[in-house]
Amino acid sequence: MTQRTGTAATFRRVAALATAVLAATALSAGCGTGGSTGSGSSPTASPSADPKAALLAAVPDEKDPAFRFSTLDGTDKFVGVVDPAAHAMELGMTQKNEDPEFTMAMTFRVIDEDLWMKVKLTGIPGLHDMLKLPKRWMALDRTKLDDASEAPVYQNADPANTAAIIRTADTVADKGNGTYTGVADLTANADVQSAFDGVDVAALGEAAKKVPFTAVVGPDGNLASLTLDIPAAGKQKAMKLVTRYYDFGKAPKLTAPAGDQVQKAPASAYEVLNG
Repeated sequence: MTQRTGTAATFRRVAALATAVLAATALSAGCGTGGSTGSGSSPTASPSADPKAALLAAVPDEKDPAFRFSTLDGTDKFVGVVDPAAHAMELGMTQKNEDPEFTMAMTFRVIDEDLWMKVKLTGIPGLHDMLKLPKRWMALDRTKLDDASEAPVYQNADPANTAAIIRTADTVADKGNGTYTGVADLTANADVQSAFDGVDVAALGEAAKKVPFTAVVGPDGNLASLTLDIPAAGKQKAMKLVTRYYDFGKAPKLTAPAGDQVQKAPASAYEVLNG
């Protein structure tokens, strides 16, 4: 569940491509295998007069302090930080490769239009040097990317598009104690459809128009989680899509990497990203 541009789905494609490129390069090189005041009102045990409006008010917005988020999309987990005041977002994913055996942690940081990437490779000694990928932040030039639209961007303070999803519900029920339920329509508009790259919405058929969700608003009045129960369809198994927003005001503010923490991205970084 992600924004239309610079999505976790995009990140998934980039990470998968990068891992494939790294694996091929490693093999050819002879490696062995091996608390906020910004949004919402505190939940209460009594139902809201307008549950849908109350739930939408809890979704993060530009007035919120920096916070952390995570999304679980089937088996893929993404973690990150959103800093609305800085128009900044950080998005990370860890992926394991079996042959050769190594782990890649890839993180993107975006501040306005500026973009950095950091890659951490473990499991094969010397792999960073072998692949000519520094361990520091790498400042990326979007014009050197084959498809700049594939690169992460900051759009708003709701990286999982939870508001767009909630708005598709005809009604939302307040179950008390900060819990809300409803039925989402994944076919409602382009914003919602593009938020589910890992889900075959077309294969769901009519079921895509009535996907149950449960949302929880924390004691601080902020949306804490949104869970969609995706039914099985064709070869696609039933799954839960889970977004968590947390650590409002406790997450670190995002700033541009500076000094010896950063360098210009070498040609090898663009080779990984461009495939």
